[in-house]
Amino acid sequence: DEPTNYLDITSIRWISQFLIAWPREVLLVTHDRSFMDNVVTHIAGIHRQKIKKIKGDTSKYYLQIAQDEEVYEKTRLNEEKKKKEIELFISRFRAKARLANMVQSRIKTLEKTGSKEKLQKLKNLEFGFNYLPFPGKQVMQIQNLSFGWEKTQLLVDNLSLTVYPEDRIAVIGKNGKGKTTFLKLISGNLAPIQGRIKINPGVELGYFEQTNVQSLNDEFTVEDELIRSSPDSDRQTARNICGAMMFEKDLALKKIAILSGGEKSRVMLGKMLMTPLNLLLLDEPSNHLDIESCDAFVAALDNFEGALILVTHNEMFLHSLANRLIVFKNDSVHVFEGTYQEFLEKEGWDEEGIMVEKKIKAPVLSKKELRQKKSDIIARKSRDIKPVKQKIQRLESDIEKNEAAISKTNALLLEASEKKDSQKIKTLAKELTGLQTLNETLFEELEIQMELFEKMETDYNHQIEEVER
Repeated sequence: DEPTNYLDITSIRWISQFLIAWPREVLLVTHDRSFMDNVVTHIAGIHRQKIKKIKGDTSKYYLQIAQDEEVYEKTRLNEEKKKKEIELFISRFRAKARLANMVQSRIKTLEKTGSKEKLQKLKNLEFGFNYLPFPGKQVMQIQNLSFGWEKTQLLVDNLSLTVYPEDRIAVIGKNGKGKTTFLKLISGNLAPIQGRIKINPGVELGYFEQTNVQSLNDEFTVEDELIRSSPDSDRQTARNICGAMMFEKDLALKKIAILSGGEKSRVMLGKMLMTPLNLLLLDEPSNHLDIESCDAFVAALDNFEGALILVTHNEMFLHSLANRLIVFKNDSVHVFEGTYQEFLEKEGWDEEGIMVEKKIKAPVLSKKELRQKKSDIIARKSRDIKPVKQKIQRLESDIEKNEAAISKTNALLLEASEKKDSQKIKTLAKELTGLQTLNETLFEELEIQMELFEKMETDYNHQIEEVER
């Protein structure tokens, strides 16, 4: 359950390799999408109060969800259309005695027809940063910067760097090496021992760090906090940003004191949105955010036209955003000119040399345990295959009945043709078309179920063979 919380990037990569090598089952809860995609074979997502399990990574999961909801909505609209047609028929012909049976039949059909509810739009973070145009060529110059809590043990030693308006700089490294301290230095919250930081006068920076939540006033509402951060803004602007941060309507009036850690982080992000900015300094902004919120956050940062300096252990953020890196490694700090993927290919993490080098051996099972495991697989096979087998039998029976109906209708059609009964020919031809269409549908479904049956048989037989080896 959230094993990567508070771990640094090398520890997360180590756990990832460990779990990939692990030969038994893993059930993982995490909001780190990159970590999840590296480790898992299936996604079991809680979506609209139901659990949906899909083979593959998070991209396949969200694609499947989108496709399923599209099919649901098309089916719902089609059913609504048919329902209205039935209601129209009933209202038009209710008074006609000769159509009484047909009207009653449709009334019964209508009573049996359930209504699919329209899917409500799910609330997620949806926002963009307010960009303040920047006319300069350089955002910041860092010259020979040094800092340490003790002069004999420097966290930053003689670092020089020029930050440009288009930069997406990620600050990476193990915990406790100076990443947060570096952000405090360039934001002006700490003074360097040596060197200087020259910030362009046209820069308006926004600074986010986890401890910033302590500056929130417990007695204020969410809306009040946003207005306090930008007195020139009106209440409607604050309300709009509250909505973007998932504090809609009365939720914007919640007191800060009763908010969770994640909600307080969203308030801090909302305060940054209230002010036009051209430089973002972000320290672990994805902590307390779920996967959908992280995706929205990455999109907002990607669309931001200003410069970004970001401390994160989240590899999805690194792969998606970074074009330069400040690397804290081996008790030193240096600038890497390139993306995170290029860093992994050219430098990488020294600690990965001592990662899991070989697959962990599975415990040797006794003969009794092997027999039990085989019995469990056979029981699961029987349980899972039985409904598919029953469906195949029903489809075969339906096809047999439908083909008999087609033969009978063909015979009646031939008889009507000989009698030259045009009205009956027309009725029977329409009926025959419907039966043939139904037959095609039944055969298509039978083919799908047969393929599913064969796949399940093969998969379970393979599992049994693995146990017998």
